[in-house]
Amino acid sequence: MAPQNSPITPVILCGGSGTRLWPVSRKSYPKQFARLTGEESLFQASVRRLSGAGFGAPLIVTGDPFRFIVTEQLAATETDPLGILIEPEGRNTAPAILAAALWLAAKDPDALMLVAPSDHVFNDPEGFRASVHAAAPAAQDGAIVLFGIAPSRAETGYGWLELEPGANPAADTPQPLARFVEKPEPADAERMLSAGTYLWNAGLFLMRAATAVEAFKTLAPEVVGPVEASVFEAEADLGFCRLAPKPWASAPDISVDYAIMEKSTGLLAMPYRGGWSDLGGWEAVWQEAGPDGAGNVAQGAATAIDCKGSLLRSEPDGPELVGIGLTDIVAIAMPDAVLVAPRSESQRVKDVVAALKRKGAPTAVQSARDHRPWGWFESLVVGDRFQVKRIVVNPGAALSLQSHHHRAEHWIVVAGTAKVTVDDQVKLLTENQSVYIPLGAVHRMENPGKVPMVLIEVQTGSYLGEDDIIRYEDVYARK
Repeated sequence: MAPQNSPITPVILCGGSGTRLWPVSRKSYPKQFARLTGEESLFQASVRRLSGAGFGAPLIVTGDPFRFIVTEQLAATETDPLGILIEPEGRNTAPAILAAALWLAAKDPDALMLVAPSDHVFNDPEGFRASVHAAAPAAQDGAIVLFGIAPSRAETGYGWLELEPGANPAADTPQPLARFVEKPEPADAERMLSAGTYLWNAGLFLMRAATAVEAFKTLAPEVVGPVEASVFEAEADLGFCRLAPKPWASAPDISVDYAIMEKSTGLLAMPYRGGWSDLGGWEAVWQEAGPDGAGNVAQGAATAIDCKGSLLRSEPDGPELVGIGLTDIVAIAMPDAVLVAPRSESQRVKDVVAALKRKGAPTAVQSARDHRPWGWFESLVVGDRFQVKRIVVNPGAALSLQSHHHRAEHWIVVAGTAKVTVDDQVKLLTENQSVYIPLGAVHRMENPGKVPMVLIEVQTGSYLGEDDIIRYEDVYARK
């Protein structure tokens, strides 16, 4: 039952750029925005999970590159956020959480804030919400409550929580916490699993905004000054709150566990006995996706023939991926990159990303689809002095009024209607119609319709980089 008090504010952290699920997750489009285990992204599933009776509108903390992805995915869930804080750069979880706490405390110091990552999976959302409500009275009384997962195996990839002697790891109320245990060695993990007095650390925290601020002032004062200044000097921008970059840059790059939690006394742990995963690698995706009788998972345009214990994934629109006679293999196909590895080696994906960065491969960090506030585009063919793109513009959206120094463009509409500006001429183009944009012409593309507009763009010129853009007007205020 939801507590009879002011609603809990979910503080959803979604500024990370995880690499352990490459090639689906990349720096330009990380895993929280991808559909990995269902029809919605992990971020959207988090928003829905932290809603309903007893919950208020979410406060989102994210990075500048993701701000329009966040708003688009929130709109798809019909969620109006309490606010969206834009970090000037990633400084780990401690500064992000403190910024949210200061922002909330300025409105209501007694506001309860539930800090949650945006890329976790819970198989019992209703049960998790019940755990949050059960922990709320202790948080209202000034405690910091962590959420611990009932362990199902001797996992070495998670941190663990040791409860105080006599505490009940299966209780329906918060229990006293003795200490944190960092990712253990296999023998230690087996011992903790057998002891039955440990929980996995899920990285979720419930506390009053004022409690969080006071904890930082007492235990991590070096974080407070820069973050406080950054919040105080923040600027509104198209519905976002941009934290000031100069003071933010001097904030320590530190996690909340190291800055606050491991130094605190009197912490409480709220047991949660439902299924949970942080989807920390392809092995976890295979487990959460529900293998069939042969132990296989086939996602998207993927087919498994005489395979065992394997994960095959491709995008719904291809490329077609077929595995024959595979055993315990992960095969992930994207339009511009393919990963094949034994499941037992799939945690080494970070090594792959590092190797690709060393050789200068754009696929290390850049997604095949480049997401923009108006929609997205992808390169279909790149050659000497030419490039072919597919561009999708959302209904009602518009690209900036712009020109190029080094390239001309030819646009062919293949779906929907385009409103095209070329210098002083404005015209509507429908399917199978085209227009030529000479080098140096001032131009803009808009979608005045109710359905996505799709066109093929052919670029020709001596330089085709995305930085060859002179913007004259931009409804998204990009710099």
